[in-house]
Amino acid sequence: MDLSLFKVSIPSMGIMGAVFAGGLAIASSKLAVEVDPRIEEIEEALPGANCGACGEPGCSSFAEAVVNGNAEINGCPVGGSEVADEIAEIMGVESGDSVRKIARLLCKGGKEETFNRSEYRGIESCKAANIAGSGNKSCVYGCLGFGDCEEVCSFDAIKMNENGLPEVNDDKCTGCRNCVEECPKDLFILVEEDQEVFIHCSSQSEGKDVKEVCKTGCIGCGICAQKCPVDAITVEDNLADIDYEECINCGACVEACPMGTIDTIETEAEETDEEFEAKDQGAATDNTEKEENEANEVEDDCSIYITDACVGCGVCVDECPVDAISGENGEVHNIDSEVCIECENCVGACPTEAIETE
Repeated sequence: MDLSLFKVSIPSMGIMGAVFAGGLAIASSKLAVEVDPRIEEIEEALPGANCGACGEPGCSSFAEAVVNGNAEINGCPVGGSEVADEIAEIMGVESGDSVRKIARLLCKGGKEETFNRSEYRGIESCKAANIAGSGNKSCVYGCLGFGDCEEVCSFDAIKMNENGLPEVNDDKCTGCRNCVEECPKDLFILVEEDQEVFIHCSSQSEGKDVKEVCKTGCIGCGICAQKCPVDAITVEDNLADIDYEECINCGACVEACPMGTIDTIETEAEETDEEFEAKDQGAATDNTEKEENEANEVEDDCSIYITDACVGCGVCVDECPVDAISGENGEVHNIDSEVCIECENCVGACPTEAIETE
C-alpha cells in the first residue's frame, strides 16, 4: 500500500473542511434572519392545540401574527382569558376584556319532535345526507343527527344524545368553531358564555308548515317579540331572532313561547363529566314530561273567541300563523281551539274588535 497517498489526501481534506466550515459560519452570520424572541415565548404560552380556531394555520403562525400586529392578543379561543393575559404580559400591553364563547345549537327537533320523511341508506354523515336532498328529516332546516359535529370536535365537548341531537359540554367547549364550520345546516353559533336565552330553531317555513314537521319549531307568531321588555327580539322570514347585545336574560320570551322553541340554558362552566352524562340520560325523561304537559294544554279550552261583531273580513285568517281561524267571507268566523296557540295576533288585527280574550 502506498502510504504517501494518505499523507497528501488527509491534510488536503482537512484544509478543505476548514475552508467550507469557515464559509458556512460567515454565511450563517451574514444571512441570518433575526427572530423576535417574543414569538417563541408566545408559542410556549399557547395551549398547542393547533386547531386553527384563531384563523391561523397553527399556534406558531398565530404567535408570529400577534408579534407582527396581525392578530389580537386574545385571538386564541382555546386559551381564553388566561392565555390572553400571558400574551399581553409578553407583549407589554393591556389584555382588555376577553369573553369566552361557546357553541349553541339552533335546533330542538330530535327524533321525538320530528319524523323521517323517507328512508336514508347513504353514508352515515350529515354532509352526505344533506347533499342527498337535504336529508330525510321532516324539517329540512333541522339537525340531521349523524354526529359530524361530534366527530370534528377536538375537545370531546359534543356528544349525541338519545334524541339524536348534539349536546355541548360548556366546560370542554373552547369555541374553536370546528362544529360551526362542519355543520352543513349552519345550526351552530358561538355566543358569549353568559348568554342564557336561545331560540333553538332556524326554520323559515310558515307556522302551519312548521307544526306539521316539528313539535318545537318556531312558527313566527311573534309572541316572544311582544313580551320582550327590551325589544331584543324580532321576527323575520317566519323566524324569531334575538339581539344578544340587547337581551337581558329575563326569560319573558321563554315563558311566552307557545312552541317551547326558546330555552334558558344555565352556564355549565363547573359542570363535571358525570353531571353531563346524567343530564344526557335525563333529557329523554324531561322531553316526555313536557310533551305530556303540552298535550294537556291542548285539551284545555282556548282563551280566545270570536264575537258576533265579526263581519267575516278574513283579516284574522291571514294573521293567524297556524291556520286556526276559518270561515266564509261575510260570515262570523270560527277558531279551532286545538290548533290555536293563543298568540293573540288576531285580536290586534281585527278591524272590528270582534275577537276577545277571556
